[in-house]
Amino acid sequence: MPESVAYRYRHLSVSLQKIMRSVLALCYACVMTKDLYVEALVALCRREGGEAVVANNIGSSAATIRQITSGVKLPSGKSRGVGPALVIRLSERYPDWLEAVTVLSSAHETNKDESDIVIPQFDTGGAMGSGLVLQEQPGIIKEWRVSDDWVRHNVHRITSPKNLAIVTGFGPSMQPVFNPGDPLLVDRGITRADVDGIYFFRVGTEGFVKQLQRIPTPNGLVLRAKSYNPLYDPFDIVEGMDFEVFARVVKVWKGEEF
Repeated sequence: MPESVAYRYRHLSVSLQKIMRSVLALCYACVMTKDLYVEALVALCRREGGEAVVANNIGSSAATIRQITSGVKLPSGKSRGVGPALVIRLSERYPDWLEAVTVLSSAHETNKDESDIVIPQFDTGGAMGSGLVLQEQPGIIKEWRVSDDWVRHNVHRITSPKNLAIVTGFGPSMQPVFNPGDPLLVDRGITRADVDGIYFFRVGTEGFVKQLQRIPTPNGLVLRAKSYNPLYDPFDIVEGMDFEVFARVVKVWKGEEF
C-alpha cells in the first residue's frame, strides 16, 4: 500500500474511533442520570490530580469544571451539569471515563441502601500544596466516611451534604480557632462571600482561610481578610485582584495535645 494511502487510512481510522467514542458518550448521556455523570467527573478529577489538570487536558475552564463538581447553582436554581459537548471532550481525552460511569452506575444499584456519606478532601487542582500554595500544611486528611445522622445532627446551615469537603488546616494565622493539621469542614456550594464568615479562598496561586468581613467604603464594598492570630495583619480584597472563593468553613475541630 503506498505510504500516502496508508497515512490517509490511519488518519481515517483514528477519526472513526473518535466519532464512535463520541456517539457512545452521547448514548450513555441518554440513559445515565446527571448525578452519576457529575460523580464520574469528580472521580476522574481525583484520579488525574484535580479539576485544573482535567480542564487543561480537554481545553476547558478549570472554574467551569469546579462549578460542576462542587454543585454550584445556576440562575435557574438547577445545579450545573455535564452537558453533551463536555461529555464528548472528556470521552476523546479519557476513553475510559465511560467505564467509570458504568462502574458508578453498578455501584449505585448494588449499594443504593447504604446511607454513609463520604466527605472528600477539597481538590485544589492537584495534591494539596501543589495546584494551590497552602503554606505550612503538615500533611492532609484525605476523606471522612460518616452517617447521614452525623451530618444531620452535627453540621447545620449547609447547601447540601454532597457539597461538604475537608480542608486540612495550614499555617498559624487562625490560631486559636484552629491549628495547622486540624480538620476544617467546608461547604463548596457557597462560592461568594455574601455574608461575613470564615472562608477558604485564593488570591493568585496562594490559598487562605480567613474571616472575610464586608466593609462599605466611598468607592464601594471591599472584603477585609482578617486573622484571629494578632501577629498577622488584615488585608483588603478589592476589585481587580485575582480572587476566588472556594467554600465557606462551616465547622472546625481544634486539636489539643495531652
